[in-house]
Amino acid sequence: MTDEAPVVVLISTDPRTSHRAFEAMRIGVGIVAGENAVTFVLAGPAAHLLDADTDELVDGDDVAKFRESLRGLGVPFHVEASAIPATGWNEEGHEVIPVTADQIAELVRGARLTLVF
Repeated sequence: MTDEAPVVVLISTDPRTSHRAFEAMRIGVGIVAGENAVTFVLAGPAAHLLDADTDELVDGDDVAKFRESLRGLGVPFHVEASAIPATGWNEEGHEVIPVTADQIAELVRGARLTLVF
């Protein structure tokens, strides 16, 4: 990884209703593979990307594979704390950093590039 400011991939699209959430994750994994520092931020309904039951997600099987890739690379998810579901969530134990809306704004301000989905 480089010492440059990270690329922030900010996902707020609901993966239960749209392909865009998975596409954002896929693009982010590609950026990580290119030896770039990437910060994944899941805001609002995008927190469901870490749902235990991926059958309810539009691209559930693919989401599960890409989550595993990110976990293997040691990439945590910054998740809007108020959007974290009470049950049936993150049962695979991905590293999660709960953040507030203000902290999300700080991450975006500190990024060298931000992709918003």
